Amino acid sequence: MTINTVINAAGRSVPLEINGQPVIPYKGVGQHRPTGRKYSPPVPTCSDYPDDGNKVVGSLEEALRKCGLIDGMTISTHHHLRDGDLVSNKVFDLASSIGVKDLVWFPSASFPCNDPLIKYLDDRTINRIEGSMNGLLGQYVSEGRMKGTAVLRSHGGRVQAIQDGEVKIDIAVMAAPTADAFGNARGTGGSSACGVLGYAKADYMYAEKVIVVTDNLIDFPCFPMEIEGNYVDYVVVVDKIGIPEKIMSGTTQVTKSPDRLLIAELTASFLEKSGILKDGVTIQEGAGGTSLAIAMFVQEILKNKGWKFKFGFGGSTHHMVKMLEEGQMGFILDAQIFDPEAIRSIETNIRHVPYPVFNAYNYHSKGNLNSMMDIMILGATEVDLNFNGNVVTHSDGYLLHGIGGWQNCLHARNVILPLPLFRDRIPVIVDEVTTLCGPGELIDVIVTERGIAINPLRQDLIESVKGSGLPLKTIRELKDEAERICGKPQKPQFEEKIVAAIKWVDGTIIDVVRKLKSQ
Repeated sequence: MTINTVINAAGRSVPLEINGQPVIPYKGVGQHRPTGRKYSPPVPTCSDYPDDGNKVVGSLEEALRKCGLIDGMTISTHHHLRDGDLVSNKVFDLASSIGVKDLVWFPSASFPCNDPLIKYLDDRTINRIEGSMNGLLGQYVSEGRMKGTAVLRSHGGRVQAIQDGEVKIDIAVMAAPTADAFGNARGTGGSSACGVLGYAKADYMYAEKVIVVTDNLIDFPCFPMEIEGNYVDYVVVVDKIGIPEKIMSGTTQVTKSPDRLLIAELTASFLEKSGILKDGVTIQEGAGGTSLAIAMFVQEILKNKGWKFKFGFGGSTHHMVKMLEEGQMGFILDAQIFDPEAIRSIETNIRHVPYPVFNAYNYHSKGNLNSMMDIMILGATEVDLNFNGNVVTHSDGYLLHGIGGWQNCLHARNVILPLPLFRDRIPVIVDEVTTLCGPGELIDVIVTERGIAINPLRQDLIESVKGSGLPLKTIRELKDEAERICGKPQKPQFEEKIVAAIKWVDGTIIDVVRKLKSQ
């Protein structure tokens, strides 16, 4: 079948149609301006719901049947339970047993615990995944084995797609550590606490039907509520929604690698010497080992100077909590929690505030948190000579990561990527990224263990660190040094078949992932 493609504003060949629906090619940063009105679900009436407010039904299967589960529906889930999630897979176990086919899974992200869903991609219970994916699911898609075409969006892009009506959620299944019979729910309390439910708001507000699944049913009212019962159709009580030790999975320890520690130290030093780091600025940083090391070095600078961040945006960790409690951070605004200390903090500290991505990253809102951030610390799988970034594929072409909030965060005032010069002897800086996820005009600084490259578009930053003693290099110098050590990596070979589309934050298509050629 011939696919009509065009060259978008980023110079990438993209289709004009995905999964039978027309799409808009990327036009450039800030160039696509949406029109019209936000999508909305049907108007409900309270007369269809129990007068006593008790929406509890006997099982998840019963709830799915009452929601009218049929072929082709779009089912959304969230990923706050991370690799300990026991709910998402169960939805499709039940769908398969009911005999439903060609469902669209619309998760906020997937984890290795979702690998068993491959069997439902094989038997066509699931037609496609429209959401961040990694590991075996990403590999499955890269090999061209999924029936439909994957669509990868940022966390904010996911909200945009829901509000546009680009994705119409038929049934949202929301796992909640604590809930009441009316459907009010939160991320704290119970044996499966994940802290916050920052990805759930768009789903429960816009879905046709909403199911809350909990293992900790409490008396009304469940307060403070992150999911509002007025939007919920059914409540299901199960023995267990998540495995606690896997809910808090991921790298939440400071790196011990000498190279990564050097990168962290150089990053903190750059922030200080450039003047970006000062009293009252705002920051967002990740939960990886290098990011945590940066936080450790930055906190020492703040202590020595008597400075304080106005607020930090989480994914929160015990390091952010430490800054909050020791006086180096005024507030934590939080959409996701990574460790038990952060859960304790959000339960007890009024300056640690749940803050959904609906508010933080939403492109269709009257301003959002992205452009208000002074310091943004991000990672990448690849960066090229034009500072373009890739976070979904590796240099071998495999789709192994999700976008997360990465694209949204590029709109911060100072975007800094602390990266190793190479991973597994494969250079991170390349001539051209395998998959374009973020345009180079939005990426300001690359910090490696062998030098710091500043985007030439940021002459102000270049001037600010002249004579600082920092190891400043051009991005080409860094690339050449990596290739002298590792050699030039071979480019992956692709077939014409498009297996995934990469959306930009405004809903346009910035790039695609094609099927890998068999070796």
